[in-house]
Order: sequence, then C-alpha cells, then structure tokens
Amino acid sequence: MHMARPKWLYLAGTLPWLAGPASATAHQPAPSMADILAAAPPSAWRALPDEHTLYMELPAGRVVIELEPALAPRTVANIEAMARLHYYDGLAVLRVQDNYVAQWGDPDGSRKLPGELQKLAPEFAVPQGATRFTPLADRDGYAPQAGFIDSFPAARDKAGGLAWLTHCYGAVGVGRDTDPTTGNGSELYAVIGNAPRHLDRNVTVVGRVRQGIELLSSLPRGTAELGFYATAAERTMIRSVRLASELPPGERIHLEVLRTDTPTFTALVESRRNRHDDWFVRPAGYIELCNVPLPVRPVDARR
Repeated sequence: MHMARPKWLYLAGTLPWLAGPASATAHQPAPSMADILAAAPPSAWRALPDEHTLYMELPAGRVVIELEPALAPRTVANIEAMARLHYYDGLAVLRVQDNYVAQWGDPDGSRKLPGELQKLAPEFAVPQGATRFTPLADRDGYAPQAGFIDSFPAARDKAGGLAWLTHCYGAVGVGRDTDPTTGNGSELYAVIGNAPRHLDRNVTVVGRVRQGIELLSSLPRGTAELGFYATAAERTMIRSVRLASELPPGERIHLEVLRTDTPTFTALVESRRNRHDDWFVRPAGYIELCNVPLPVRPVDARR
C-alpha cells in the first residue's frame, strides 16, 4: 500500500498525533485513516504467520484465512491437521445465508476423519493468560470489555480471566450441532453480514479472513432453509485448502496486518471514532468493535 504523505506531515517534523487524540490542535488538521497508515512505521505492521495461515482455493480465487491458536489452541490444531491431510479438498460451500454467513464442509457426511480429530471440547472462551489485550474504550453490549488480541477483534471478562474472539465481519468459526463437542473444525463458516455477536461464546471462533472475503460474500444465496443450497449443482466446490507453510515460497501471498498494540492503531481508532472528513456533519464520538478497520497490505517478500 503506497500513499502520498500529506504535506502537513512533512512540515510538522514529528507525528504527535500518534501518541493519541489529545495532541490535535486547531492549527493542525486531525489526521485521516489514510494519513495515519501513510505515516505508520514498519514496526506497526506484522506478517501473517505461514504456519497458521490457510489458503482456500475457490474457482474464483484464493481466500486467505489467518488462524489464532492463542484463542482456540486445540481447535486450530485440529483444523491445521485436517489441512495437512487435505481433508477439505473437493468439499463445498454448502450454505450462504444473506447478511449472515457462508459455510463450507462435507455435503453428504461421507468423508471420514481419524478418530482423534472427530470429537473436541469447545473453546468458546479460554483463559486470557499471557495474550496481550488492547481494550476499546467504548462500551460493548455483548461483553464486559471489547478490544483486540493480535489484530483480531476480541472480548474478555477480566474478572473471570477469560477471553474470546468475536463474530465481526470476516470472522471464521466452527460449525456444530446441538452437542458442543461436534465442533471439530470439519465444517467452517465466515461471517459475511452484520456482526452476529449473539453467537459469541456459543461457537468456537478460530480466525479471520484477511483477504478474499468478497469471494464468499458475493456467492449466490441459498434458497433452502437457513440459506442452504437446495441442490448439489448450486454449491461452490473447494479446490483445495493448504497451510501457507506447505506451499513453495513462490506460491505464497505475503501479507501484513496492522498491529493493534501500537500508537498507530490508537490513532486509527480515534480517527474512526471522531470522523472529521468534510462530508461528516456530526462525528459520532463512539465506535463499535466490529466497525474498527483492521488494515491488511501486501508486501514484497524480498524486503
């Protein structure tokens, strides 16, 4: 991502607004999101880890999913084991429900898994432990506190010592039946509509689509109940799912996501909480967790 640096940034010499919103003055325009990203140092970004990044190949292109083992360690390990077994190859997108989710898995339940992968205790919330939590100052209606862990939208119960990933747009979760132990990762979904936060702590969320969400959100909607496809002909085939680390370096996509534990991100949140673009008449003074952008950019692997 290459953006022209605004002239006023050169004149300022330093970037005091990266320390927080209080630095803005009447003589210095409030920075936009583009300004903030243009001025972000390399340390404000982190690379997606190849060992925890999935490439789902659809007829229309590649969907890049970053998994988060810190928030669902056993489930992520299950999914990565299935990817190494090429379990998902030839399966299909089974369900696309408007303003909700796109879900994929085994259409007829005939593909068998090794016994150790079949049952798994749910990881709806896990001990926060050493994970770095960046709280969002704004009130959240679904959790005691919302924020970010490792550039993933998350929430926590600080008193109970628990944290979990949230159902924001692009979140990837684990389909299950009524029995919570049936969510073993063999069936996954991505959120493609308004954030269904009521699902938080009822489903294990394992990661986030970092690139290619439009390939899922633009699929035809299913016409059967809950957006399932009524016929096999309507489904979209999954050509393959691979861990990035399985592929030769030349076949990998090198992406960086903005870190959520830096002054750059603090400034970005403030710029979206109080929009000072000419178009806005009344800044909201508030931002909801799932409305905070999490920028991703391609990088040159030779750097």
